[in-house]
Amino acid sequence: MFFASRLSLVTGGAGFIGSHLARALLDQGGRVRLAIHDRAPIVADPRIETVHADLTRQEDCLRAMQGVDLVFHAAGAVSGTGVSADHAMAGITKNLNLTAQVLQAAWTTGVQRTLVFSSSTVYPASDHPIREDEAAEHAPHPSYLGYGRMRRYLEHLAEFVASRSDVKVALVRPTAVYGPHDDFDPGTSHVVPALVRKAVEKLDPFEVWGTGDEVRDFLHVEDFARGCLLTMERHAACDPVNIGYGSAVTIRRVVDIILEAAGHSGADVRFDASKPTAIPIRLVDTSKAKRLLGFEPRIPIETGLRDLVRWYQARSR
Repeated sequence: MFFASRLSLVTGGAGFIGSHLARALLDQGGRVRLAIHDRAPIVADPRIETVHADLTRQEDCLRAMQGVDLVFHAAGAVSGTGVSADHAMAGITKNLNLTAQVLQAAWTTGVQRTLVFSSSTVYPASDHPIREDEAAEHAPHPSYLGYGRMRRYLEHLAEFVASRSDVKVALVRPTAVYGPHDDFDPGTSHVVPALVRKAVEKLDPFEVWGTGDEVRDFLHVEDFARGCLLTMERHAACDPVNIGYGSAVTIRRVVDIILEAAGHSGADVRFDASKPTAIPIRLVDTSKAKRLLGFEPRIPIETGLRDLVRWYQARSR
């Protein structure tokens, strides 16, 4: 198999996405090295090698990549809705620095392939499933302007490295990813983990930001990790691919599923349209992933959310 003969470095190895990438690689018989900084890894497996590294420092990046064939760059900062100016700029700056350092080290050490995360925030507002080639037509939605343009620039950095070196680059544009080990911190969590936490804690009234009619494409993290491995193996061509579920669900429906799973269906649900909710509709066209990668999601939103509620309930006991 493709990954069995290669050593993969996963940056952000103690994080949400990085942990699931590590598991997916092990399932494929891969050899895995996790780059961790200030947190212990979630995945405990004797087959995993760890290296402590501050990837904002080039010397640490070079040390982490010694002998590495593939790099999955999952380290970085995410940006939520309604963050302060200071936090928004910090996230943008951190991602630019981390990705530039990782790409430079991959070039220097002769890594075979690197996977870089872009984001569906690069796209302009649209009321239809948006294709990869539509990213350049207009600016990102105003709520994602800084973060979305930063992700576009990371794609340009990747293109530069791929054009000047022997490093092959895979680019993925994920939709909203959810699942076990997500960020459930009330101050920083995204919509699904925030709703799961409040449902398990039986908060009543149950406040939801927005009208509930916002439309999203939510993808389970296990499906996303599988999509990343397929992209690395089959399309390391510095050509972005949407990795999403490929169908729509409203936030109102997500709330209903989560409340039912948590045994909290009788809660007084209050939608607050005055709170920031970002883009009203975000759908992505996943036909390219199906055509080039053979990727199709396996975990329906209902199954994924119910499993996540059970996981969080067990963790909270």
